[in-house]
Amino acid sequence: MAMNEEHHTLARPEFDKPVKILIVVAPYYKQIAAELVAGARAEIEAAGGTHELVEVPGALEVPTAIGIAERMSNFDGYVALGCVIRGETTHYDTVCNDSSRALTLLGLQGLCIGNGILTVETYDQARVRAESAGQNKGGGAAAAALHLIALTRRWGGARSGVGFVPARDEIQLAGGSKGKDTA
Repeated sequence: MAMNEEHHTLARPEFDKPVKILIVVAPYYKQIAAELVAGARAEIEAAGGTHELVEVPGALEVPTAIGIAERMSNFDGYVALGCVIRGETTHYDTVCNDSSRALTLLGLQGLCIGNGILTVETYDQARVRAESAGQNKGGGAAAAALHLIALTRRWGGARSGVGFVPARDEIQLAGGSKGKDTA
C-alpha cells in the first residue's frame, strides 16, 4: 500500500475482562522484529491487555509455536510477527506461503491470530512497514487479533460438537462384542 493512500481502520475494541495475548516473533531481521514487537505491544496495552513474548528461529516456526501454546496454555489470542525478504531462490515462496497457510488453518480452527509476518522484496520495504510511527504492521497485527478476540467473546466462545469427530479404533458390534472398525 502506498503511503499516500487512505484506508479505513476499525475502532479499537473494548473489553470487560482484560485479554492475554502471546506475541510470537521470528527475529531473523532483529531491527525489523523489534519495531514490529513495539507496535504490537503498544496496541495490546492500549486495549488494556497483557502479553508475553516468545522468539522462534524463523517464520515457519511461528505457526507451530502458536499451535503448541494453544494446546498447552491459556492465551486469548496470538500475534505472529517476522519478516521474509526475497532472496535468490524459491525458498522465499515456500516460507511465505507455508507460514501464511498454517496461520490461516489455525485461525479456521478458532484461534484469534493477527498475522504480521512481512513478505517483502527489500529491507527498505520491511523497514517502512515495520516502523511503529509509520505503517505499524505489528500494531495492525495486534489490532486484528484483538478484533477477533472481541468477536469470539461477543458470540460466546467455542462450542462443543463443532467440526469433525475423530474415528474410533473399535466399534460396538451387534451382540455386545467389540471388534476392529473395518469401515
